Amino acid sequence: MSPTVLLCFLIGYFLVLIIISFVTSKDSSDNNSFFVANRNSKWYLVAFGMIGTALSGVTFISVPGEVGAPAGNQFQYFQFVLGNAVGFIIICTVLLPLYYRMKLTSIYSYIEQRLGHYSYKTAASIFLLSRTLGSATRLYLVVIVLQRFIFDNYGIPFWLTVLISLALIWSYTFKGGLKTIIITDTLQTFFLVLSVFLTIYFICSSLNLNIPQAFETIKSSSYSKIFFWDDFLTNKWYFSKQFIGGIFVTIAMTGLDQDLMQKNLSMGTIKEAQKNMFTFTGVFVVLNVFFLSVGALLYIFAAKNGIDIPLDHITGKPRTDLLFPEIALNNLGAVPAIIFMLGLTAATFATTDSALTALTTSFCVDFLGMAKAENVNNKDAVKKRHTVHVAFSILMFLVIIVINALNSSSVVSLIFTIASYTYGPLLGLYSFGLFVKKRGLHDKLVPMICILSPFLCYLLSSYSKEILGGYVFSVELILINGLITFIGLLFISKKTDAQTKF
Repeated sequence: MSPTVLLCFLIGYFLVLIIISFVTSKDSSDNNSFFVANRNSKWYLVAFGMIGTALSGVTFISVPGEVGAPAGNQFQYFQFVLGNAVGFIIICTVLLPLYYRMKLTSIYSYIEQRLGHYSYKTAASIFLLSRTLGSATRLYLVVIVLQRFIFDNYGIPFWLTVLISLALIWSYTFKGGLKTIIITDTLQTFFLVLSVFLTIYFICSSLNLNIPQAFETIKSSSYSKIFFWDDFLTNKWYFSKQFIGGIFVTIAMTGLDQDLMQKNLSMGTIKEAQKNMFTFTGVFVVLNVFFLSVGALLYIFAAKNGIDIPLDHITGKPRTDLLFPEIALNNLGAVPAIIFMLGLTAATFATTDSALTALTTSFCVDFLGMAKAENVNNKDAVKKRHTVHVAFSILMFLVIIVINALNSSSVVSLIFTIASYTYGPLLGLYSFGLFVKKRGLHDKLVPMICILSPFLCYLLSSYSKEILGGYVFSVELILINGLITFIGLLFISKKTDAQTKF
């Protein structure tokens, strides 16, 4: 596939997003519009658009790639997705009513009112750290694909590709914020879903399979095993580990994450927000089935055509998340290549634009106090928000450059691990606030507990085989992280006569 054609497509794609930004923000670009879209978003637009935010570009290429990984992953990821669905239902029935009852702009304001100032700043700081690292890493992994298949052909250095990508995202989000993103994410999710279905169609056509035949081929292949019940202690894919981990990862990394909750808070009523979440959950589960199906078809196609898994340019080892772009861009023809790039771009930038807006919102509200009514249309406050937005764009750029400079794929894994570890303390903080009545905290000690908990989890995970008779942790470790934080908070708590009203 010609890099010039792909580049022209990307330019046209971003022009559409910038035009949408101009149209949606021309009547209102104040802080209320940026933070919560004036609380008049349509639930069905948010429900659909959240798919693009939840499914990053990494999901787009990694979930299909993992299906045929040498370790034998197959469809085990669906166990985790089922846990996600339960987690979304808990968010919908427990957390959303709390957020709406308190009329929050930043969800971490709850922590301040319930637990205290230092707890509040700790929760907000955890989000800023986790989301910055996580979003930068996701963007980095996808920029590698853009660099390899487009920009290397023009001699454009990696750092400039990153800078261009972030500048484009900044250009259509800095003014309208969430109000713009509700629309752009809806469009990008449409492209994402379209690309998944069309990719299945193109691969099936290349394999001379109709849809029923493709279903039977996947079902009878060596890639379709979903449930893993063997060896509870050492198998990290054991059903209960993935399912329970999926529940609590979702609660922590969605329900306690300003990014994804910010869209829910932009609707007028709790009923609309709940309709949004239930609809989103159903679409999310079904779409992941298709992502896994794409993965099986990719490996069947590769086996038939003698295509090997591409090698990582750093380690020289097979890298499964490069198989999808390799087949789509070099083996299926021009139209499938454009469709793939459309889906990858949509998934990537729907996640990153939303993260930049959420990071800006959290810092402005939680650290600069911009949720106050007098700051909604205040010109100085709007200028300050613009500065924060630029600052987070630069910070994300620097994180990506550092990751690339370290020149090790293991760094990416480490950063994802750090980001996931830091959400555990949020789980403990909110659990304490919601379920422990008539007890307050020695507030200044909370940051210490929230630092200690991930560290203890890391030690427990590293030595679990020796300590727990061979047990190997998987994603369920986030529950242990939250539990350690919760117990630590109990140790520094004190009786209070005031009954919490939250």
